[in-house]
Parts: sequence; structure tokens; C-alpha cells
Amino acid sequence: MTLDVLYRKQQIGAARRTLRARRLSCATPGWKTLLQRYRMLPGIRIGDRVKSWDVLKTVGFIESHVAKDKPVLDIGAYASEVPLILHRLGYRRVAGIDLNPDIVKMPFAGAIDYRVGDFLHAPFPDRSFAAVTAISVIEHGFNGEALAAEVTRLLKPGGFFIASFDYWPEKISTDGQDIFGMSWTIFSKPEVEQFIALAKSKGLVLYGPMDFSAGGKPISCFGRDYTFAWLVLKKQ
Repeated sequence: MTLDVLYRKQQIGAARRTLRARRLSCATPGWKTLLQRYRMLPGIRIGDRVKSWDVLKTVGFIESHVAKDKPVLDIGAYASEVPLILHRLGYRRVAGIDLNPDIVKMPFAGAIDYRVGDFLHAPFPDRSFAAVTAISVIEHGFNGEALAAEVTRLLKPGGFFIASFDYWPEKISTDGQDIFGMSWTIFSKPEVEQFIALAKSKGLVLYGPMDFSAGGKPISCFGRDYTFAWLVLKKQ
């Protein structure tokens, strides 16, 4: 399944337990997060428990489809677990990009190629990566045309774009609600279908079947209840 939807909150906990059992979890422990929140402990708060499901799906897909000697880029990589988990798994050509200048203070910054910048204008040559990942990134300041064009440019032929995003089949308005100083989109089924069609026009096609159906609304943010979707596109 290359378009999948989070059905219930229990899947989040199960995914985190799997990451911990495999000793892959890089999320900052709760006690440490609390101390950091009150500035009693320095450092970056890595990860977000609520992202456990999509992080596990993304890492699992890369493990089964991308060799460890191939380059992978994580966009919106500040505090992201994905580059860190890939590094633990033995991937040695991992990069990350984010607008936050503190990205260069991330763990393994000497081994992971972290860059400060806009991922829609990434400072990497054409056809640089076998995979590009985005965990709950594209819904912020969404620009489908620019995103599809830049991902296509960055990917090698046969490379994968793996993204998770806020989702509900019917439209949920986020008008007037910005996050990180950017507009916020909870994608509806028609909006996802529109982006898939746009991506196809740029050379990115679905890698397998789709399941748009949703169960409950396990995610709540700013008074909206919704879920996450997870998508894989392949460069032709």
C-alpha cells in the first residue's frame, strides 16, 4: 500500500513500541523533554510520539526498497527522527534540510549532511538522491507545483518520494490558522488526488495501490480532529 491512512490511536503506540524494541527510537524521553521545555536542560527535543506510525512506515519502506549505500534526503529535518534512525540502521549517505538554523546542532551532525535552507530550493545537484522523505512537512505552506518540481529534480530515476501529512477524506477548513508562520492544510481526498495528478505530470507516479478510507480521528490540533495519511511516489 503506497497511500495508507492511520485508523486509530493504538497504531501510534504500537509503532513506538516496535521502534523501541528494535532500538531505533530516537525521540527525546518525556522526562528530558520536560526539563528542556523549562530550559533546565540544553539540546534539541527530537521526534514527536504522535508521528510514530508514519516514522516507522517511512523507515520500513526505505529499509526494504533503498540500499544502505544510496543517498537519502529528509526535508523539514529539524528534530526529525528519520535521519537519525537511518544512520543507526547503517545508512551513511543521509542528508537533511530545514529553515531552522539549529538543524546543524542535531545529533550525528558530523555524519549526517544537515543544511540550513528552503527545501523547495534545495542546495543539492539534480538527481542527487535515491529517496526523499517528509514527515508531516508538506501541509505547512503547501505549494504542490513547486514541491513536485523540486522533488523530481532531486530524485534519481527510480527514486522514491515518501511523505506523511494531515488528512481527512472530507474537507476540514484551516482558514486563519497558521503554524510555524505558514498556512496549514488538512488535505482532503480530492486535494490528495489533485496533488497525485500534478506529481504525475512532473514524472512522479504512485508506487502501488491506494486506500483513502479513514476510521476515527485520532489526531487533534488547534480544535481540529483528523488523521494522518502516508504516500509513496516513484520517479519514472
